[in-house]
Amino acid sequence: MKGQFDLLVFDWDGTLFDSVGWIVECLKRAALDCGLPVPSDQMARSVIGLGLNEAMEALFPEYPAEMAFRLAESYRLYYSRKTISADGLFAGVFDMLTELRERGYRLAVATGKTRSGLDRALAATGTENLFHSTRCADETASKPNPEMLLQLMSELGVGVDRTLLVGDSLHDLRMARNAGVPAVGVGCGANDLIELSELSPLVCIERTADLLGFLN
Repeated sequence: MKGQFDLLVFDWDGTLFDSVGWIVECLKRAALDCGLPVPSDQMARSVIGLGLNEAMEALFPEYPAEMAFRLAESYRLYYSRKTISADGLFAGVFDMLTELRERGYRLAVATGKTRSGLDRALAATGTENLFHSTRCADETASKPNPEMLLQLMSELGVGVDRTLLVGDSLHDLRMARNAGVPAVGVGCGANDLIELSELSPLVCIERTADLLGFLN
């Protein structure tokens, strides 16, 4: 795939940063706080990648919108207690991003996190200067709506045929499909390789850092 792409768009949680387990735990704690049935690990993982309010509505569709707001507030409180540092990046990710940027790729993030949450994560991991642009769910439409990808491509002047989405969830791959963008699925996050392969990405890889070999 050498030379085929100019823009690489990464999801954050479960793709670059090892946070899926903590997200699941925080979703469960938020449900307990609000007196709601605690979702299974599988159910909690299934909403990772969505915007926070959309995730809560998906987990508890029978409850009013006000409950989703309460759940989101409780979730934010728990999630903020986690110390974030470069140690939370998946093995090889920082070096991979550095090498890709040195090769001339434009790098971006499209995430279900809020802007404040992503900015905190970028600063804490020392990755804020590695990306040319980022988009968050509270700035535009949540995945799998393609708006995040479309905005990034427009801003950076790269077409769909020169853009690659790298993500760990079905929501990531569906967003890519909706934008007409090819995708790589990574099996270190919300969905496993078998689940990801059902959406026919270009390739599925075990580790995000394995992307370097795919692009060589």
